[in-house]
Parts: sequence; structure tokens; C-alpha cells
Amino acid sequence: MDFALVLVLATFFTGAIWLLDKLFLQKKRKKRLGDNKPGLLVEYSNSFFPVLALVLVLRSFLFEPFQIPSGSMLPTLKVGDFILVNKYTYGVRLPVTNTQILEVNEPQVGEVAVFRYPLDERLNYIKRVIGTPGDVISYREKALTVNGEPIARELIDKYPTEAPSEWLWREQLGVADHQVYNYPPRVFDFPDIEVPEGYYFVMGDNRDHSNDSRFWCQGQVNEGVGCLVIPGYVNERGAPLVMGFVPEETLVGKAVAVWMHWPELFSLPDFTAIRRIE
Repeated sequence: MDFALVLVLATFFTGAIWLLDKLFLQKKRKKRLGDNKPGLLVEYSNSFFPVLALVLVLRSFLFEPFQIPSGSMLPTLKVGDFILVNKYTYGVRLPVTNTQILEVNEPQVGEVAVFRYPLDERLNYIKRVIGTPGDVISYREKALTVNGEPIARELIDKYPTEAPSEWLWREQLGVADHQVYNYPPRVFDFPDIEVPEGYYFVMGDNRDHSNDSRFWCQGQVNEGVGCLVIPGYVNERGAPLVMGFVPEETLVGKAVAVWMHWPELFSLPDFTAIRRIE
């Protein structure tokens, strides 16, 4: 179910009844003798419309809450984290259609972005921006290079307690000083790739356990959803190298903060997890 669509329809329905009541129905009731109370539908609409309108404005144009459902952004974001997403940083967009009506800022390398999954826009994904339009990026031996500059990183711990099969690194990527996991045996390198105009390249911080720009287009070419062939390269089976890029029009907003951690329905929410997202 598309919650945004339900919210818009409910707001417009109750708003139409509220407006009809203000313009016509109230006057008719005043002329009545005796009981001039509004009907149940009018009464409920008058009560709910202001609340729904406020929620619609806040959620569509300012901040929207999301829950983290998977571990693809570990260690930055944990399963069960509730986050706030700034909806206006990447431009003001209409609810439901996601059409941009006011340009504000563009995503920067290192920021954590929420976007509609290009292969199924009913789903929202969250990843870190690795490349913006025109950037040339590569990934070799688990090390990123952006525009010819190796991304500074430092090994913090091998096989940390919270992730005993991973290596924990600190990475300085654009505006972000953050941590990432790497699974030592697994290698997925890619050569120099230029990010096309109007697209973004994204990866999860849990680098070897994330469905991101490296993987979601494997086996298919579809420019309409950002699955683009990288000219001059083939994979180990001789097939064209296809990478997935996030189209600008699917951007939802910038993830800015964790405001609660609640991993299970019958557990207690943890408000000590409040923090800014780096």
C-alpha cells in the first residue's frame, strides 16, 4: 500500500468536506430550529482535516521517518533504527509522483540518501552516495578511488565482536567520516566508471552485503531504470558489464539523524540511540 497516496486522498477528501461545510452547510444548519449539529461525516472531517493536512505538509516537504529493514548500511545504521529524512535538501517534490517543483541542492559524495529503488519504485532504498554526475570511480581490492584520488581509509579492527566475520574500517568519503565493513575473502572489483549525467552511483556501508549499484542490474540492460552498459568492459563470462545508477527523479531525501532504535515489536524502543548520521 502506498501510504503517501492514502494520505493525499484522505487529506483531499476530508478537506473537500471541511470546505463544503464552511461555505454552505454551516449556513443551512444555522437556519434550522432545534438540532443543528453537523452529521458524523462532517464532524469527523472537521476534526481530522487539519491534522492530516499538517502531517501531509511535514511528511512531503520537510521530514519523513523511515525504518531500517536490513543490515546493508551497517555499521552506520542498524536493523530497527528509525531515521529522519530531510525531504527538501535534494529539492521540493510533490507527494506520490515525486515530481520536483523547486530545485535546492544536489546529493554530495559521502551523503546517505534515500531513493526509490529504480527496479521497483514501490520500495525505498537507503545507500551512501559514491559518485555524482561526471565523477569517475573505481573499486579495487576493496578500496575506492574517486576522480583519480584514493579514498583515505584506516583499519580499525579485524573481526570485531559485533561482526566477527568482517573487517572494520574508517573511511573519509567526501563530506563523511564514517565506518564500513568489508568481508575479507570476497572481492568484487570494477574499473574506472564515469557516472552519467542525471544519475548517481551508490553503495552500502556493509560493502560485501549490500544490494546496490554494483549488483541490482546484473543480467539486464534497461536504460529506463538506470541499468547501463559500461563500454569496453566484460565480466568473467564475457557478458557486458552492467551497473545500476540512481536516476535523479527517484531521489527522496537525505538521511540526517537516527531518532530511535526499535528492532522488534515486543521490545522496548531505545531513545539513547539518537545520533546524527555521518
